[in-house]
Amino acid sequence: MFRKFTKEDVHSRSKVKSSMQRTLKAKLVRQYPKLEDVIDELIPKKSQIELIKCEDKIQLYTVDGEVFFFQKFDELIPSLKLVHKFPDAYPTVQVDRGAIKFVLSGANIMCPGLTSAGAKLPPAPGYENDTIVVINAENKVSAMAVGKLMMSTEEIKSINKGHGVEMIHHLDDPLWNFTVE
Repeated sequence: MFRKFTKEDVHSRSKVKSSMQRTLKAKLVRQYPKLEDVIDELIPKKSQIELIKCEDKIQLYTVDGEVFFFQKFDELIPSLKLVHKFPDAYPTVQVDRGAIKFVLSGANIMCPGLTSAGAKLPPAPGYENDTIVVINAENKVSAMAVGKLMMSTEEIKSINKGHGVEMIHHLDDPLWNFTVE
């Protein structure tokens, strides 16, 4: 999604009103229930949230100058900077070591990279198709990407062929390096 993202893709910037901040907080907690305990730390009452509208109907939300989440259509998706601050709040999958270089180049994740010896999927019932997931790597501490499941985790385990996760955002992509001026 952010493969060729640049500052030229930014159309407009505006400050988010406090009523909209409350709506955003509620939506984030609804989408990621584990954020409820830290939502006021994530978005403090006096913080400045800015909405940056970009090309392809992408909206970035910055909290005190740092992109914390973004929106494409109706779904809020955490940025890796937010994931690194609150790592246990999101659905997570793990890839094996062999998939790391492909993930960091922005490739979609194949099912075998999610089902091999070094990989981890959640136990049944797992996650549904279209769930936003954080991607960790075998023997690594921090998350390296955010993606969207292209099939449920149970289907990934049983089919074990084709694409399992569509890549949205990864370390060192243009969004990771995006700075608000």
